[in-house]
Amino acid sequence: MKILLAEDDTRLGELIVHMLKKKGGYLVDWVTDGDSAVEYALASAYDLLILDWMMPGRDGTAVCMELRKKSYMGAILMLTARDSLQDRIEGLDAGADDYLVKPFEIGELLARIRALSRRNFAPIQEEELQIAGMILNRTSQTVTSSSGDSGTVRETVQLSPREFQLLNLLLQNAGVTLTREVILDRIWGLDADVGPKTIDATVKLLRRKLAVFGHEELIQSVRGVGYKIED
Repeated sequence: MKILLAEDDTRLGELIVHMLKKKGGYLVDWVTDGDSAVEYALASAYDLLILDWMMPGRDGTAVCMELRKKSYMGAILMLTARDSLQDRIEGLDAGADDYLVKPFEIGELLARIRALSRRNFAPIQEEELQIAGMILNRTSQTVTSSSGDSGTVRETVQLSPREFQLLNLLLQNAGVTLTREVILDRIWGLDADVGPKTIDATVKLLRRKLAVFGHEELIQSVRGVGYKIED
């Protein structure tokens, strides 16, 4: 189970990450502000988001509303010291699935996570995704032209695993600029011995393959930041 934690309190964040890994055996990413929470949540498939209500950038409710507006279907658990009925209603109305009031015992947090994990929040991914006259097949990891009448030979290009992961990640987040750091984390992992030049080289190879369909400019460079595909 993969969890994204958004918590700006360093001591509490370190404790939660440690206990989730030790007691639950979960994979955990940790960010400390709401803007990063939105970016990470849209860039990877998390089973659960744990959001602090009060944090820099967007607060927890704003993060919830932004993600739900973008049709994010994953589970969201809100952490907050605000415990009035109206606060609970506000958090749930913003899109949270559960609500845990600070201070809390780690055992209760783990129980809430287990309860949420028994509910099916994961959106179903279609095997094929069509965009710009191309078909991306997630099983065969190929890109095929979708144009042509009966009898017309359609061009098919085989992608490497990294090229496929990169294209799929960008397509899942069409309209969103993904930083090189996020791309590196989602595809190679932050512990991998690669850097921004590896990402740039992979984009270059992918563009060369997409040029077969006349879409070498589909992946746009955002100077000094990263890459995106227009929605």
